[in-house]
Amino acid sequence: MLLYEDAIENYGNRKIPKQSTRLQQEMRGPKRRVVTTQDARLMAQGDIAMCTPDSISGKAVLVTAHVAGLIDMVALPLWIGALIQYYHYSPEQAGLTVTIFLFAALLASLFVAPRFNRLPKRLAAAGGYGLGALAFFLIGQQPLENSNPQLIMLFHALGGLGVGCALSFAHGAMGRSANPHRLFGTAHFALGVFALTFLSLVPQAIQQVSPTMLFKIIAAGMFIASIMMAIGFPYVADDTPARQSGRNSSRAKIPPAAWFIIGVVMCMQLNQAMVFSFVERVGADHGFGISGVNAALIALGFVNLFPGGLAALLQNRLSPILVGVAGPLGQAILALIIFNSTDYLPYAVAASLFVAMAIFTHVFLFGLLARLDTSGRAVAATPAMLMVGSCIGPALGGSIVQGIGYPGLGWAACVITGIAIVSILLVRHHMLRATTVAPATPQILTESIIE
Repeated sequence: MLLYEDAIENYGNRKIPKQSTRLQQEMRGPKRRVVTTQDARLMAQGDIAMCTPDSISGKAVLVTAHVAGLIDMVALPLWIGALIQYYHYSPEQAGLTVTIFLFAALLASLFVAPRFNRLPKRLAAAGGYGLGALAFFLIGQQPLENSNPQLIMLFHALGGLGVGCALSFAHGAMGRSANPHRLFGTAHFALGVFALTFLSLVPQAIQQVSPTMLFKIIAAGMFIASIMMAIGFPYVADDTPARQSGRNSSRAKIPPAAWFIIGVVMCMQLNQAMVFSFVERVGADHGFGISGVNAALIALGFVNLFPGGLAALLQNRLSPILVGVAGPLGQAILALIIFNSTDYLPYAVAASLFVAMAIFTHVFLFGLLARLDTSGRAVAATPAMLMVGSCIGPALGGSIVQGIGYPGLGWAACVITGIAIVSILLVRHHMLRATTVAPATPQILTESIIE
């Protein structure tokens, strides 16, 4: 193991290309990160610079990984529908099967995120998507009639473990880029474009070719991501100090403010899953008709193209704390409109904006979280933050509707929003407190984030 300065001296003191400025800063910074002998040779030759989270190829790989890892969220309506209509599952059985996938992804992310800097990133990311691709391909090979539900559930569990693992490494690498906010916003924009294309073409493939095409297309997307990860997963400097010191900086405590940001993201995702699960149903029950509800959902697909890119463009114009307060508040207002409006237009507008509110806010929170915890471990837990809400939201929403009715979902969203707003205010409190304790460290943060 070599320090950065020794690596340069031992391998010819060759100048590293400008693309690796971030890498140079990491290696020369106060933590004095170490470099393996092989990495030192690559640094001197400039090979690593061409494969960092800030290079064009590195960004392309991470954006592709983000899209492939969240393809299940895009396909969720078709996914559950296919299990019910073509595999003859009951609604409860279909929901349980998909929940098994989401819960497995949650467990994998919870395991991987704290160990982001101690596991072989390229191997784990490529292997995770490979496992996901294999699992969905095997699901697509099962017969429509008399298929084994337990076997399909097992494949869902394996796929969830693989996707949760791989997506954690992708998000962790995004967090170690020079501008995590912009990269995450770009990835969400790409996901919006993909979702619109996917939802336009795949239903036709299901009807014209075979229902199993849904799972085979998902498998193909994950296989492509696996190959790209294996070939071009961007280099991220290990967060391990010299062994002589006997410490492991990857085990350093995550700042308290970061934990509260994680809480805000989980609250917003819980609101989204709880409300969005019943957007179609409440529209139908309020008499807006199938065509009216479908028009609102199509509008939602177009609106979702813009929040990621817009958040990236507004990075230096809006405070993440301000956005962190306005986002949950907007969610609560839209939820109240969706479940209490008896007129179609307010319902359609609120429904089309609801998901975009969460996407826009999450981009700002992701960027702030990456800056507070530079190890990448906190943002590596992004899949876990998303899956918690996805697992709990539909069941919680169903219980509320059954016990109180649709208006209860709006008031439940307000309660969750209150928790989120308190959490983001605690983020501001801890950041201000950190400023008074160590004013030199967080000045960059406080000028543009807290105010």
